[in-house]
Amino acid sequence: MEFKSASSSDFPEIVALTNLAFRGGVGWTVESKYIEGERISQKTLEENLSKHSDALLMIYRDETNGRLLGSVWLEPKHDGLWYMGLLAVQPDQQGQQLGRKMVEASENAVRQKGGRRIRISVVNVRQRLIAWYERRGYVRTGELEPFPYGDERVGKPLRDDLEFVMMEKGL
Repeated sequence: MEFKSASSSDFPEIVALTNLAFRGGVGWTVESKYIEGERISQKTLEENLSKHSDALLMIYRDETNGRLLGSVWLEPKHDGLWYMGLLAVQPDQQGQQLGRKMVEASENAVRQKGGRRIRISVVNVRQRLIAWYERRGYVRTGELEPFPYGDERVGKPLRDDLEFVMMEKGL
């Protein structure tokens, strides 16, 4: 698996893949039952990268045809803690262990940068996804963070009870 840093020419594909994986209406990872609209725009992605110049935006492409199969955001926080977010896999590739491989590659990339822990956030109503991460060694920290109601950059929530479950894994 070739896991590499994204370049600005990859951004349109990353945005399209992220929106498809999170809100496309297919696959077991979608949140479209709870949140509608774009998960991210190219403008927001570029703003985030500008604000967090030390973050890594990683991609995985099919080695034979160059198709973007997955992407993930990795951002150093403090004291060896990194945040992993926007993990997206092509819906037609789900069930083929690509998500698992991308999480492992992300953990290795963070280790190589001196990271000792990874933190993720999962919308509380996505129990199947929370369980998937728990099977990969992530544990709930007991912290909950509020969903950014009113921030259209992350979509429009369809429920009023959303929040983020914080999870971590030691490396």
